Amino acid sequence: MSQSITAFQSFCCMMAIVLAWVFCSVSPVAAQSDSSLQQISQSYDKLSLSQLNKLESKYASLGKKLQQQNTGILTRMKKKEAKLQKELSGKDSVAAKQMLQQSQEKYKKLEAKLQATANSANKNPLKEYIPGLDTMQNSMRFLEQAKDQIPGLPADKVAQVKEVSEKLKNLQSQLQQANDIKAFVKERQQQLTNQLPKFNMGSQLTGINKEAYYYQQQLQEYKSLVNNKEKLEEKALATLRELPAFKSFIKQNSYLARMFPSGSSGSTMEGALAGLQTRSQISQQISDRLGTAASGTAGGGNPLQSQITQAQGQLDDLKAKINKAGGSSSDAAMPEGFKPNGQKTKSFLQRLEYGINIQTQKSSNLLPSISDIGLSLGYKLTDNKVIGVGASYKLGWGKPINNIKFTSEGVSLRSYIDIKAKGSFWLTGGYELNYLQSFGKIEELNNLDAWQKSGLLGLTKKYKVGKKQGNMQLLWDFLSYSQKPQPQAIKFRLGYTL
Repeated sequence: MSQSITAFQSFCCMMAIVLAWVFCSVSPVAAQSDSSLQQISQSYDKLSLSQLNKLESKYASLGKKLQQQNTGILTRMKKKEAKLQKELSGKDSVAAKQMLQQSQEKYKKLEAKLQATANSANKNPLKEYIPGLDTMQNSMRFLEQAKDQIPGLPADKVAQVKEVSEKLKNLQSQLQQANDIKAFVKERQQQLTNQLPKFNMGSQLTGINKEAYYYQQQLQEYKSLVNNKEKLEEKALATLRELPAFKSFIKQNSYLARMFPSGSSGSTMEGALAGLQTRSQISQQISDRLGTAASGTAGGGNPLQSQITQAQGQLDDLKAKINKAGGSSSDAAMPEGFKPNGQKTKSFLQRLEYGINIQTQKSSNLLPSISDIGLSLGYKLTDNKVIGVGASYKLGWGKPINNIKFTSEGVSLRSYIDIKAKGSFWLTGGYELNYLQSFGKIEELNNLDAWQKSGLLGLTKKYKVGKKQGNMQLLWDFLSYSQKPQPQAIKFRLGYTL
């Protein structure tokens, strides 16, 4: 009997140890002290529902855009390949049929894979370290786990934290799908590059290469948006960053922790990297092969290190030139003779530019001194071409200097195009309609006979004003000579891009 009781006690102790181990490993928040739990509760209090709602909207929007991009690239690639196959069938029907069959099989296989991961309850984990995304995901997980250990947390905030966490999981899944598609597109590029030149169709690859290039650039743009924490994310993380419990959670659950686990088993980072050569071992090998002077062990500096530093500097310069030319990813294969449009990967709103400008003309026998205060809205077609519209209000100052009088002397409707010429100089053209009469009511502008036409040609000089951009314009109104009263033929405007 006593042996049975002893065995039962031993079993209970063993189960208690197992449950304690599971409890601590599954819920890092659970084992925190009362002061830590109080700090976590305070972090919840500092987070507002509006902040959480904005975070959810941001990540949901990015996930939706990525999904549209992923669907769009596959649709466009299939269309371009179908066009290539149709052209190839006129040269070699057997090869075209074989290419079509292989292409369809590959696309179906990829789409099935993407669909399976989309329907999976665990989504598709991102196999890439994006620091900003990883930190936000773990922050939401940390807060979400606290709900079971801290009674009285606001239910609406707890639910919203969970929603943000779900949107982040979906975003990671979309990013991983994008990475899979990028690898697939790159593989198709290589296969077509190997096949089509045999039929003198190498030049037909340009369209596919452009699609692949812009897709990679757009993906890089989205990753930058996710990684660069804005004020909203910084404010949300500020309440957690100094908590010891959160720091411990990050050390155990971040992407880097999964890559290089330290664990409780006594293993360290050095253990995780066991087998890799140390710096001293590499230095010793260099010394054995190239002499002590190469490794710097003989004193007098390290010439090999100096050469490596110099080479690194040259690589950095080359990378900067590539980025300036429109490339930012080493995966993006630039088609031969192709000049990328840096605006193509940006959203419609990102391609808009807002401006304000002012133009003054002196008084004449018929008109007082007038200042045109204008607003403009431009759309960047490319990095070197902008079209836009605008409007201005003509403020009258009176005639002689001792007779200053503010009056409404008219309005102007504008359209323009800027084309980069060289350096900071741009060619500018425009067409404007000017109402050059005083008016007291908006209805008076309906008199179409009072509107004058202006055709403008000239130069624009753009320059930096801090982080913003200013511009000076010298314009010739070649339609001014046929207008009555005749406005100034030469116009000088100062502007500022917001």
